[in-house]
Amino acid sequence: MSHSELASLRGEPSYIWRAGQERRLQMMTRWARLTNAHVLVAGCGVGMYARQIRSRFTDFVEAFDIEIDRVKGARAGLPHALVSAGESIPFASNTFDTVLSHEVIEHVADDRLSLREMFRVTKPGGRILLFCPNRWYPFETHGHYWKGEYHFGNSPLINYLPKPWRDRLAPHVRAYTARDIRRLLSTDHAEIVHHRRIYGGYDNIIARFGAPAVVMRNVAYRFEGTLLDTWALSHFLVVEKRS
Repeated sequence: MSHSELASLRGEPSYIWRAGQERRLQMMTRWARLTNAHVLVAGCGVGMYARQIRSRFTDFVEAFDIEIDRVKGARAGLPHALVSAGESIPFASNTFDTVLSHEVIEHVADDRLSLREMFRVTKPGGRILLFCPNRWYPFETHGHYWKGEYHFGNSPLINYLPKPWRDRLAPHVRAYTARDIRRLLSTDHAEIVHHRRIYGGYDNIIARFGAPAVVMRNVAYRFEGTLLDTWALSHFLVVEKRS
């Protein structure tokens, strides 16, 4: 399977640790227990976040992904990484203090069932850290289909189309409004303790254009928590499992 074909199914995981990933990890540390915690990375890709959490905070890190080739890569630093679908997480109920789902639920077959499984394996009082695409970001970052052919890369304005049209161009991935994702998490077992739309790290743009791109990124970060985060890249939610 080629790189772009895999991207159309699952997106592309983080392969390099850069400022954007570091910023997101620091967000996680502010909102959930990582130090000496039992942590699950649901949809670990090649294991970038899982390895960072394990090297900095705790030895008790488990991870899984549906793609066997990515799991093989993750096992370089996480020898017990498993191949599994998110709809059937292979761990006992009430096992983990923290569960991380980083830009994954938009790709699973059943996002509601996958979230239900995350709650099942989280301890009462534990937290799920959830990152997922914001529908009002001006680009669909997972590419699109046209006349049966997949086109990899950023596709402008697709997510602004009416949903039936949007889903014909991007049937391989979901994007969520704030209302969508909060409705998905509406359950007696969950309490949303934090929700913010966040801008990306723009590391590729910064590598190409340097200081002006750093200024652009820092200005975008100042928009978070205001009406101007409507067009941010992702949702970041912290969800606590009720006793």
